Amino acid sequence: MKKILLFGDPGIDDAVAIIYALLNPEIELVGLVTGYGNVDETQAAENASYLLQLGGRPDIPVIRGAKGPFSGELVQYYPEIHGPEGLGPIRPPDYFTTNVQDFSTVFEIIDRYKSELTIVDVGRSTSLATAFILAGADFMNQVNAMYIMGGAFNHPGNVTASAEANFYGDPIASDLVLEKGKNITILPLNVTNYALVSPQVVNYITSLNSNPFSSLFKPIMDYYINAYNKLIPGLQAAAVHDVLTLFSIVSPESFQFVSRRARVDSSELSRGTSRADFRPKPEVEPLETLDRIALFFNYNAFIQNFVTVMSGRLQ
Repeated sequence: MKKILLFGDPGIDDAVAIIYALLNPEIELVGLVTGYGNVDETQAAENASYLLQLGGRPDIPVIRGAKGPFSGELVQYYPEIHGPEGLGPIRPPDYFTTNVQDFSTVFEIIDRYKSELTIVDVGRSTSLATAFILAGADFMNQVNAMYIMGGAFNHPGNVTASAEANFYGDPIASDLVLEKGKNITILPLNVTNYALVSPQVVNYITSLNSNPFSSLFKPIMDYYINAYNKLIPGLQAAAVHDVLTLFSIVSPESFQFVSRRARVDSSELSRGTSRADFRPKPEVEPLETLDRIALFFNYNAFIQNFVTVMSGRLQ
């Protein structure tokens, strides 16, 4: 079982990833670090707490992350994609309690699990970069591996022509993590864009009504699919980028990876653009600077796993 410390900004996609992690018998979720991104940090923490309570796992710590990028810029949120409070038409009830812990809990978790732990960051990189700054690279790199959902290599971005949202949101932080971190795997937009979930799959999972998330899953995914259809007319599905990142941990054989040194541009004209040398004979880089970048994945293996996990029962 993979012990995972998940950084995110729930958000529908992140919310589905949290549900997937809670239901997956191959994953042990040991903490959730919530930062700004799809919604503000406070709302992200509330959404994460709500999902954990719904799943009967309030023992999993929700850890308060970054409120904004290193640049100090105002943050743009995306209610047209994730809804005004991040869960589409769903509003977390007022009566549930939140038990949000301070950032030092991140270091306690890393110190407790060390090489047993995998860090997964599916949101803006600010919180993870802050951990590197506060604790140092040697401490952070005690973990087994880090998985990052971000970037777009030789592929259009989703915020600008070349930049993906997570890397664009704080390119300074993203580049810092890629430079300081070891054993990093990147799941970029050119792969995650194809982790599509259709209304038929949503309806099938919902019809089984097998876990506490069943009634939540359909309305948030219907909202998400409708948002995708407005962005890409004719597309009757939505990409679950963050779930694919978790799937790559438990099913690496379903992916094709390449090792390259990845960087993130923070200049004004190409902000958030991810770069790597994909020439047939790339420039030689020291092995410790190389990141593992996903290029392709087996969609059939993914969607079968997604249906099985999402229609399963809590561990």
